[in-house]
Amino acid sequence: MDGTVLIADDDRTIRTVLTQAFTRAGCKVHATSSLNTLMRWVEEGRGDLVISDVIMPDGNGLETLPKIGTLRPDLPVIVISAQNTIMTAIQAAEADAYDYLPKPFDLPDLMKRSARALERRNLRRPAGQQTAATDDLPLVGRTPAMQELYRVVARVLNTDLPVLITGESGTGKSLIAQAIHDFSDRRTLPFVVAGCGELEGLDAVQSVLARARAGSVLFDEIGDLTEEAQSRLVRNLDNLGQSAPRLMATTQQDLAAEVSKDRFRRDLYYRLSAVSLSVPSLRARVDDIPLLAEHFLARLDRDGGGDKTFSPEAFEQMRIHPWPGNVRQLENIVRRLAVTCPEATITVADVQAALGPVSPGAAVINGNGHEKLSESIASHLQRYFDLHGDALPPAGLYTRILREMEYPLLEIALDATGGNQAKCADLLGINRNTLRKKITELDINVTRRRKLM
Repeated sequence: MDGTVLIADDDRTIRTVLTQAFTRAGCKVHATSSLNTLMRWVEEGRGDLVISDVIMPDGNGLETLPKIGTLRPDLPVIVISAQNTIMTAIQAAEADAYDYLPKPFDLPDLMKRSARALERRNLRRPAGQQTAATDDLPLVGRTPAMQELYRVVARVLNTDLPVLITGESGTGKSLIAQAIHDFSDRRTLPFVVAGCGELEGLDAVQSVLARARAGSVLFDEIGDLTEEAQSRLVRNLDNLGQSAPRLMATTQQDLAAEVSKDRFRRDLYYRLSAVSLSVPSLRARVDDIPLLAEHFLARLDRDGGGDKTFSPEAFEQMRIHPWPGNVRQLENIVRRLAVTCPEATITVADVQAALGPVSPGAAVINGNGHEKLSESIASHLQRYFDLHGDALPPAGLYTRILREMEYPLLEIALDATGGNQAKCADLLGINRNTLRKKITELDINVTRRRKLM
């Protein structure tokens, strides 16, 4: 890697780690905790790549991006942020960031992205238009699946491509569609949501499209349309004029499978699925449960619902729940707990009372109760590849996937054996030295305690 990297982050540890990593890679590094210092370096013509945090003591890193784009249009900027919401990804894309990574980030992944940025620093596109942002949408998450989803959403905002959004009930499919409209160039125009009942009449489709004008239209749960309604919809979509609305659709069903069984029109499927977005279930992103719960509590607090917090044990109880209703169910539970709990801190007993008992293994099986681990992994990986469309995921996928599988396996095994590494190694069927090496590599915190079996 060749070039000079400018790093702006108020976390000294992050500055040190990145400085060491880029120096070992052959780069020159200037690191600062001040956006003012960063902008002075940019104005002086220093640097071939900028890596900047968002929230800094002397300003907002996203607000500096248009200035950097004006001063140095060929200077790529990678945004890193602990503000793990879809709005951060959208704002970064709109402010013409080269890339966006949530904290905590994977260092090898950041280094690969930085290498590509340095190679392509002269190929940057013109700065995009900024929009006003709000964090009121519960599209929060630092898990890899959600961050990939945010990146794809940010890339397709201002295209005219139809978008098909798939996922279980309650995952937030309609919120994704709402965000695509609200943060696009069409945001001042109507956003019309049409369920199957509103598309069944003879003139229903024409009426819906007329109301949307040149805005956006969302066909909700498109897979439930009757064959006759599908035919009418295709005819109307084929006759759209120049001022046509942006087309989006949601579905819980596997429409490709429905097409193969002749239960959904092939031409309609291809008409609506130029871009396919898969919203992961809450079971597939349990690490986001504390973020989501805190988001809902904060929103309730703003609305006068009282200042409540969850105990760590309560969060852990929520992590092991199967959440068949996904984020919608989580929000309803949080609202109920915020109202019914008399104390300021919501305890594990409160959560257990609200959720009811958790059956063994419920969190690792799918809706039909028969999914094997290999099937779950295959489903997750297929969604990950699908999110990249025609492009491939970043290089180094094998190592990243193995690391994501190893970490929870070792962490759970260590917890089950009370932190006894000898017992854990025996349980896993690996050498004790191998286990110690893995613990160090994965930075797993081992707490030795007596395990009650």
